[in-house]
Amino acid sequence: MTKLIITAALTGGFHGKEANPNLPITPDEIAQSAYECWQAGAAIVHLHARDKQGKPTCDPQVYGEIVAKVKARCDAVTQVSTGAGPELTPDDRMMAIDAGAEMGSLNMGTMVRTRWGQNSMFLNTRPQIEMYAKKMLDKGMKPEMEVYSHSMMVDVENLIAKNLLKKPYYVNFVLGMSHQGALPAEPKHLLSLIDYLPDGAIFNVCAVAAGQLPLTTLSMLLGGHSRVGLEDNVYYAKGVLAKSNAHLVERTVRLARELARDPASPDEARQILQLGA
Repeated sequence: MTKLIITAALTGGFHGKEANPNLPITPDEIAQSAYECWQAGAAIVHLHARDKQGKPTCDPQVYGEIVAKVKARCDAVTQVSTGAGPELTPDDRMMAIDAGAEMGSLNMGTMVRTRWGQNSMFLNTRPQIEMYAKKMLDKGMKPEMEVYSHSMMVDVENLIAKNLLKKPYYVNFVLGMSHQGALPAEPKHLLSLIDYLPDGAIFNVCAVAAGQLPLTTLSMLLGGHSRVGLEDNVYYAKGVLAKSNAHLVERTVRLARELARDPASPDEARQILQLGA
């Protein structure tokens, strides 16, 4: 099988140190966590930025500082998030792609967020998705298309039909994030979603909370790739907080090698994903 690309999702846009004191928040903390994950075997670091109050931000200066600090420490592929927190507008979220990263996340549909006591719309309309994809294409960035359910594959196909993506298409199946409308983190849903992948697609899997370990391991067996980290799961085991993002990456590396999926280096990940091509 192709070598396994491990992505470390370091921070996220929802919880803070109250969920796990080891969650990195500041640019220096995030860059150090990225370096530790790279040392442990991660090829990609998925980055979220926080302002000085610890709230999610897509300020390109903050993101630029994080990306620069990561690049100064290691050669991990940098992937910024255009998801961020609930207070940010679609235009705010797109500022992240000006930070000099090689990749950017791209949510493939509108969702209803239910976490904050009342429902709120997380808008990702078709025109917005097309605009985001075009801007990433113009910058030479590879979108990590985040798919929460089968219906979002329609917009993946739309981007392909409109020549807004380059092969290989990189699809990240997000499972278990119920407060954003994702399918449950169950094997049957992952197996079904894989059937909808277009020719020329590569898939990655991330799953939140207890679903992270079994679903990312299943992805290894199915020829996909895996994302782990404190953004998606603050625990190492039931009731046991993870010591760091690298703590979770180290376990994924051990499992991958047992399953004959050697972890890809950053440069091997760049080759698999054809970054910059």
